[in-house]
Formats: sequence, structure tokens, C-alpha cells
Amino acid sequence: MVAAAVTSALVVSPVSPASAAPAGRVLGYVANNGGGVSVIDTATNAVSETISDSGGTSPYMAAVAFDGTRGYVTNSVQNTLTVIDTPTNTVDKSVPVGSHPAGVAVAPGGGFVYVTNYGDGTLSVVDTATLAVTATITVGQNPDGVVVTRDGKAVYVTHDVVGPSSVSVVDTTTNAVAATIPVGSTSTAITASADGKRVYVVNKGSDSVSAIDVATRTVVGTAAVGFTPHGIAVSPNGTRAYVTNSEFDSVSVVDLTTMTELQKIVVGDRPISVALTPDGARAYVTNFGGNSVSVVDTATNTVTGTLAVGQRPVGIAVSFVPPAPSKLVAGQAQLQLRLLGFTVRGLNATLTEKHTGAPVAGQQVVFQTVKGTPLCTATTNASGKAVCDAQVPLLVGVSTLLQGFTASYAGNDEHGGAATRGYIRLL
Repeated sequence: MVAAAVTSALVVSPVSPASAAPAGRVLGYVANNGGGVSVIDTATNAVSETISDSGGTSPYMAAVAFDGTRGYVTNSVQNTLTVIDTPTNTVDKSVPVGSHPAGVAVAPGGGFVYVTNYGDGTLSVVDTATLAVTATITVGQNPDGVVVTRDGKAVYVTHDVVGPSSVSVVDTTTNAVAATIPVGSTSTAITASADGKRVYVVNKGSDSVSAIDVATRTVVGTAAVGFTPHGIAVSPNGTRAYVTNSEFDSVSVVDLTTMTELQKIVVGDRPISVALTPDGARAYVTNFGGNSVSVVDTATNTVTGTLAVGQRPVGIAVSFVPPAPSKLVAGQAQLQLRLLGFTVRGLNATLTEKHTGAPVAGQQVVFQTVKGTPLCTATTNASGKAVCDAQVPLLVGVSTLLQGFTASYAGNDEHGGAATRGYIRLL
């Protein structure tokens, strides 16, 4: 194993400017063994931020929940699991698990997270609703990689043991080992096909990948790869696997139909883990020795970029992340009569993140009457507050204005839309 591991607001509906659904982002989460999680925006292929957990060091693997709203990173030194709210990229909690946690996998539906504890031969079951360990299962020596089957009924665990190794199959109903499958030497990473029919195991000591049929729980094929393979990712269509060769500074592309290696792609120094974008168009490879991530175009199988990340990157997960839910709270404005109309002074609303309460600056807020007549538009300041005055013609009418105003934020890829209602009072 690599050195161990990382005035209350009224909601107005519908309001047209806030009704558009932002697309969200596809983000990569890199667990740096030297500390911190680097966040890669795959749209720009740049590190957008680094997440630190003061209660956890030596991050090892990384996983992101099915809907992208939570990330999970094991910290081998502190024996904890860091829980990240991915829309805001803030740390929610550190959950105590077993000794030297390594691999982490999220069950379909996101109800449970499974953590392999390399140091004590166990598997921790974490309930995502309570963020507490609900069971600890003895699985055997040096448990490392872990994956949950598509139906959520079984968890497959590899064992980083020199010589003939095996995969333990845990029944999630009984939380007990139900089967043991012999594989190659020193099994490490493990992943599953999108259709849930196959599980693929990297055998570090055998320089190979084993294909396991989930229905029969038997090895149905073996592919030879490069020297000391470590990580694996399977394409969404299930036809290709990308396997990192940690002592060969390359990634093997494997045809999963014939279980043969098609080619090797040269990447950075000591590649460890690999993850694909949801569309399978790109692979991201952590280079432990190069403090970097290689970006591979899977159409051409060429490296198109190299990104500097933290020290000794190990695990990586790539996932769609939805916008962070936003909250918009309106204040009170004042109505002033003029000769040919009205002035509404101090229309205002404050935009924040629901999860953290942090202000959202630099965003446009649209103010209207409750009947939809435009009033004004303003941009939120550093405190998340948007303020503007509006000149209103007499035709709108005093009665309409005294019903109050609406404020709406359309949202973007990072923050979801929001709407609220405020009040107008006569000066």
C-alpha cells in the first residue's frame, strides 16, 4: 500500500428569472497523500480550490456519492473518513472508522458508505443519514480496494497480500462475508461495470486484471497489463478499462471483450489512480511521484494536459456536482410619490448559500412588482446584498406597489436559483 494514506422570506413561485435550471459542474477530487483534496474543474482543466480538513491528514482514496452532493475521503493517519459537501466544497464532518482506512465506496442510492480498514482487517459501514459507523465487519488481512454491486446487495473487497490473493464478497443484508474469490497476487484497486454484471480487480503482483462475473462470483477472464498496476476505471459503455502501471509510468488501455491490452499511454511519474468523466471522454490520472494529474483524451488515447495538484496525489473521483442551493432574503423598500410617477427606494435582497450561510457575491438579482412589472436589477456585493432604486410610472399604481416586490436570482453552475418577496412602505 502506498505510504498511508485524506423578516422571513416568502418563496414566490413561479418567477421566470429563477426558473432556469443551471447545468452544474463536473468536478474531480484528488486526495493528496501530502494533505488536502485538490478540486479540478473539468470544464477548464484547472484546480479551482483545495479542501483542507484540520482533523485529517494523509488522505488516501476518494469517492463521490451517486448524486454528487457528498464526497468521502479516507485519512489513514487519523483513522477517519472526511465528509465533504461537494456543491460548496466544505467539510461537514470527520467520521471515526477503523485502523488505517484505505478504500471507500458509496452504495447505489447513497444510503451507506463502505470503508476498508487496512490496519485491522475490517470493513466499516457508515450510515450516510447519521454519519456514524453502524457495523464493523472482519474481512481479512490488508483490505484495500472496495466496490458495491449495482443492486447494492454485495460489497467486493480486495486484499493487498503478497502471493495468491482473493476478493471477499460481503452480503449487505447480513453484513458478513458470504464468499471468497481467488484472484492474482497482491490485489489492490477494484471497480464495476456500469451494467453491474462484471467486477474488475487489479492484481499488482501479477501485472494483471481479473474479470469477475457477479452472477456466478467466478473469475471469467484475465488481462495482462504493465508493471505493477495499481488503479482502474471502466468506460461507461463497458468496453474499455484504463489501468495505471505505477512502475511503468503508463496507463494500459484494455479491451474488456477480449481481455487484451490494446496500448499503453505514457503519463506522469508513478501513476496510482484513474477516473473517467461521466461521458467517458476523458481520463484523469494521479501521478504520485510528479505531484500532478494527467488528462487523457480517450478518443485518441493521448495526454492533452498535465495539472499540478498537491503533494503525492493518490485517489481520485470525478463526478457531476449540482449547484449549491441558494437562499434569497428580501428586506423592505420605501415608496416616494413624484409628480409623474413613483420612486421605490432601497429595493434589496441578500443572497447566501443554504448549506453554509456564506454570502454569494457578484450575482445579478432582478426586482419586479408582484404582477411582474420590472423595477430594477442589481449585483450582490461582498456581503451578498443587492440594492437598487426604481423609477415607476403612474400607470403601475400605488395599490400594486404596496403589495410589495419580488426578487429573483436565476442561478448558475455553482449556485441554484432562488426567489423571495419583500415589502414596500410609504415614506
